[in-house]
Amino acid sequence: MTNGRLVLERFPAGGPRGSWPAEEFARARRQEGQPAEVVMDLASDTFQVIVREPEPVP
Repeated sequence: MTNGRLVLERFPAGGPRGSWPAEEFARARRQEGQPAEVVMDLASDTFQVIVREPEPVP
């Protein structure tokens, strides 16, 4: 986990289908009840499927 995000899976950005595999994976996780979303990590040139960790209540 980094920056309050749990990375579930990484997909290469240079793939022939672009972000579609990541979007499909995220959609499947959302159907299972996880609030998954896709973000682009420029440093590693990957699409990452993440779940944001809830911020602690003070």
